[in-house]
Amino acid sequence: MRTKRTLLIILVLLAALGALPVSAQDGGGEDDELPTPADPLGGATGFATLDERTDVTLLLDWVPNTNHTGFYVAQALGYYDEANLDVSIQEPTDLMVETAVTSGAAQFGIGYQEFVTYALADGMPVVSVAAIIQHNTSGFVTLHSEDPVSRPADLAGKRYGGFGLPDLESAVIDQLLVCDGAEAGSVEYIDVGYADPIPLMERDRIDFVWMYYAWTGIDAELRGADLDAIMLRAYPDCLPDYYTPILITSQDMIDTNPDVVAAFVQASARGFAYAIRSPAAAADILIDATPETGPELIRTSAQWLAPQYQADAPRWGQQSLDVWQGFSDFLVENGILAEGIDAGAAFTNDFLPGSVED
Repeated sequence: MRTKRTLLIILVLLAALGALPVSAQDGGGEDDELPTPADPLGGATGFATLDERTDVTLLLDWVPNTNHTGFYVAQALGYYDEANLDVSIQEPTDLMVETAVTSGAAQFGIGYQEFVTYALADGMPVVSVAAIIQHNTSGFVTLHSEDPVSRPADLAGKRYGGFGLPDLESAVIDQLLVCDGAEAGSVEYIDVGYADPIPLMERDRIDFVWMYYAWTGIDAELRGADLDAIMLRAYPDCLPDYYTPILITSQDMIDTNPDVVAAFVQASARGFAYAIRSPAAAADILIDATPETGPELIRTSAQWLAPQYQADAPRWGQQSLDVWQGFSDFLVENGILAEGIDAGAAFTNDFLPGSVED
């Protein structure tokens, strides 16, 4: 997979961070300590601290949003300071995040398993050190009033608004169709690039798109859109789960500065543990850091994401070889990659706080 195509995917999905058919929840009001299935910090009571003050840069994937809440919490509540870190959180530039971390322009970045898989296939020495959200929360979305759907077969015969990578997009759609007894190739692919898909669906230019929920989807619902979706995670026998987004660094950073990696990852984990347990207070921190963003969107998204960050994992950030291998195998089976990656080298749980059973 060429780097040019990898960049195309990155830019498009960043522009389309979007929607699933879950009703928007009211995120305001009293703070609420949400129960979690396990300690997000793996039972840790102490965290890595550096001997000397150290500057690090975290490169975001998009404008600040609730995927990033834990990093802003760690900064605001002094977790980075306690680790002896001075952290600069930077919004993305034209430089790919994988290139930024492997070149040393940034020590850490926000990426996606699909993009890191392509980067590894291209020979880039990048490593995922934490899963920011434990499961894939994307789906194929329609406007209920125009094209109601409740199962993959309902997508057959419809027009799909693609983001410019038809091989990958069509492979996922066809897999779902076949699993539900419909015919592969029965969806019309229309490349809509970076356009806002909601108006395109409202104007009957396309029927459905591939989106995430946590930000643009919630925003659309808050503005009155009634969305239906086919959630990918609901079909584990058809499609592999994968981590999106993830926290990445370079292999060189791990080899030469493992203490810095541990300090940053563990301080960040503390921030996400706070976001899991106290989403309303965490939302207020993000609102203060990003006053240009609507508070209602941040609060609603923070409440929705709180149980999603860790979900059923034994701690926040935990990654599995099966998930990395499964996605690599899917790409190979569908002719998107010529050969699979070394899934075991793509990620590590070694820098997360505490300890859990794999």
